[in-house]
Amino acid sequence: MDLLQSTLTCAFARWSPALGDNHPVGWFTVLVYLVAGLASARAALGSGREGPQGRERRFWWIAAVILLLLAVNKQLDLQSLLTMTARCHAQLAGWYGKHRELQRVFIWLVIGGGIGVLGLLALMLRGILARIWPALLGLCFVCGFVVIRAASFHHMDDLIGSTMLGLRMNWILELPGPLLVLAAAWHRRRTANPA
Repeated sequence: MDLLQSTLTCAFARWSPALGDNHPVGWFTVLVYLVAGLASARAALGSGREGPQGRERRFWWIAAVILLLLAVNKQLDLQSLLTMTARCHAQLAGWYGKHRELQRVFIWLVIGGGIGVLGLLALMLRGILARIWPALLGLCFVCGFVVIRAASFHHMDDLIGSTMLGLRMNWILELPGPLLVLAAAWHRRRTANPA
């Protein structure tokens, strides 16, 4: 219990709530998450409640919740608190010297877990996968990005901090996921309710 208290004290001493990406493109990313989340909610409302339609409805609600939470997290930068908590715990518990090894294991666990989750989702969502696969791919992409980002690998931090054509790689890597979900949700609403 003392280690937990010391870890939390250390983490909150090094982290403070602040805007995580207070830049026009950062705010644009928040807007994309919000719009994609709302579009997912609208797609859920447009789906039936029974059988495959019910599974699709649940998928869209889950997508909406994930995207709306990520919109909030984008500026609160809560993954930095998680990273700092893990770093403080590693230092206080005496295993920080092995953190590179653990990061490699973590990467392989994320890859293996991601493949496993994708397989499980494909099985659970069979019958509707043809309609939702772009949104599922977008969610996997953005969740993978957030998990890898939260792990705070120095090489990943260097990549994310770099720029291309005046844009930070962070934005280039983060935006495709929610944009895919937005496009899929918009397409779903259009095909469900043709004008």
